[in-house]
Amino acid sequence: MTEPIRLLHFADVHIGIENYGRTDPETGVSTRVRDFLHRLDEMVEFAYTHEADLAIFAGDAFKSRNPTPTFQREFAFRVQDLAQQCPVVLLVGNHDLPSIEKRASSIEIYETLNVPNTIVGRDYALHEITTRRGPVLIATAPYPARHYLLRDADLPHNKTIAEIDAILEEQFNARLEQLAEEADHYDMPRVLVGHFSVSGAAFGSERSVMLGRDLIVMLSTVDNPVWDYVALGHIHHHQCLTLGRAGSPPVVYSGSLERIDFGEEADRKGFVWVELERGRARWEFIEVGSRPFVTLRVDVRGTGNPTQTVIDEIARHDLREAVVRVILAADLEADLLLQDRPIQHALQEAGVSHVAAVVRNVERPARLRLGTSPEGLTPEQLLERYLLTKDVPQERIEVLIDHARRIFDVETSH
Repeated sequence: MTEPIRLLHFADVHIGIENYGRTDPETGVSTRVRDFLHRLDEMVEFAYTHEADLAIFAGDAFKSRNPTPTFQREFAFRVQDLAQQCPVVLLVGNHDLPSIEKRASSIEIYETLNVPNTIVGRDYALHEITTRRGPVLIATAPYPARHYLLRDADLPHNKTIAEIDAILEEQFNARLEQLAEEADHYDMPRVLVGHFSVSGAAFGSERSVMLGRDLIVMLSTVDNPVWDYVALGHIHHHQCLTLGRAGSPPVVYSGSLERIDFGEEADRKGFVWVELERGRARWEFIEVGSRPFVTLRVDVRGTGNPTQTVIDEIARHDLREAVVRVILAADLEADLLLQDRPIQHALQEAGVSHVAAVVRNVERPARLRLGTSPEGLTPEQLLERYLLTKDVPQERIEVLIDHARRIFDVETSH
């Protein structure tokens, strides 16, 4: 009896994300970039240890469409290591696409140089791949780029954006249905690899890094028994959209390998390990040692020594190597007594990798919320105080400030 094919499915590596890190003086690379590379190393080691037959990368190798040569080199090292173990399918995601139509994608170099054991999925096409445990049919569905899908469409003049989006969706669904029709003629395990959003999927903070308007594909389009497994990328939150559905193939987002920000604080990070046969796929999520993100919320209102209250709360948590933010609920009296330096010192003593922020949410009478002396306040503090005057809910304030912080960081770096 033929053994099941051992398939490794991963996506959304996003090498180049540097927030909440610092430059390593020895390598010149951000510590956060190293986090993403270490997760890749963990995955490659797993592939070797468990004798993977095929590796599928479902898109988005880099943070930007124009990665630095250093980032390209580091990703290439890992692909090369993986390809020595088994064939590797590299799908083009939205972050891999060039901003100008005629330019090459950031991963097309593997096809151009004919790198052994690598297959680049830049078209909607079928690929018959031979593995040590038998053949597999891979259907590649790269990110639905508008210029590519609409170039053969007959677009009347004066179409609205909504009408163009509807035509785009129709064109993309037609491509997916055509792939399924063609795949049905092959008597071997069949896998659809895609980089797009499917209806019903739970989005995470990747909304902040997606480029352009997003097309949503109906789950019924990919929930097709022609496929034995559907390997998806683009959404960072790991999930199976057909879990518990009889007669449906697993439609699985592997999720990203590393956390991007606090929007992914509670997410498990890793890749998917699949035992694949025709008509059956058993899969499991393999968690990697991603860097923890921790939010400490401390209410110091009415405490006699608010600084010590915060320090005691820090001591109650394992914060080693974590990216940490501290959100304090304080009244006017506690705000005056709070001392930042001892709190920062306590965080350092706890082994924190990076202090993202120590935010004070101070209860004030409405007339005092903005204060009378804004001079000396940081843009982040000014934004927080403005949002307080507008009675924005606290949870919403935290999200807005988290996004604004990245904008402020970009501005100060120029």
